[in-house]
Amino acid sequence: MELVDKIKDLMSFPPVASEHGKSMDDFIVYVHVLMAVLFVGWFAYFLYALFRFRHVKNPKASYTGAQTSFSTYAEVAVAVAEVILLVSLAIPLWATVVDSDKFPTEKDKPLVIKVTAQQFAWNARYPGKDGAFGKQDIKFVAPDNKFGVDKNDPNTKDDFESAINLMHVPSDRKVIIHLSSLDVIHCFKVVPLRITQDAIPGLMIPMHFKAVKEGKYMITCAQLCGNGHATMRGNITVLSQSDYDKWEADIAAKAKDTATSFE
Repeated sequence: MELVDKIKDLMSFPPVASEHGKSMDDFIVYVHVLMAVLFVGWFAYFLYALFRFRHVKNPKASYTGAQTSFSTYAEVAVAVAEVILLVSLAIPLWATVVDSDKFPTEKDKPLVIKVTAQQFAWNARYPGKDGAFGKQDIKFVAPDNKFGVDKNDPNTKDDFESAINLMHVPSDRKVIIHLSSLDVIHCFKVVPLRITQDAIPGLMIPMHFKAVKEGKYMITCAQLCGNGHATMRGNITVLSQSDYDKWEADIAAKAKDTATSFE
């Protein structure tokens, strides 16, 4: 809606770079409009009450007060508006973004990435051309193996990691991120993509999105995670599919050469 877009401009919303981002922004606008109506309405009623029941007109206090149904009707109207927001917007939007039943399936050919947070950086691992990750186990976790990868698993051979704090994803393709942490609770947040998810030690938590606008966007940690929390920043670059394929081939080749040199 044009009016909603104008309100977003007035509120200085950050740019949207994901498919579901507009729906989230629209919902935020609707909530703010409801809050504005409530603020104006109840403040006007407050001023009316001050004037209507001022001391000059009511020298003796009345313990029964004004007998009116206005406030009851107003409260019912507010409750109805909130139910409409919840049922028609909030719950469906939550289901689209969070519900596991709404996650991309194999037919969508999503890019799957495993991201592990640590104090104070982001590590990303990609499955390579076969699209399958090597097995992981906590017993394999070490300073040089942050993902706990079983290096004897054949599927591990073409897996590769991007540079620390740097991620790349293709535009107009669904992406699933499996998020975990090495130490404390972190929170993976990319404002333009409208995604936020806690990274919890011992858990692998999925999240998904589809970027629709190419560019470089900042990854921040939205959980206070230690003295270096403010420095825990990274970048996620959204590329065209062809440019992403070139990047993937280049970084995978470099990773293979590095692995070969240590054999």
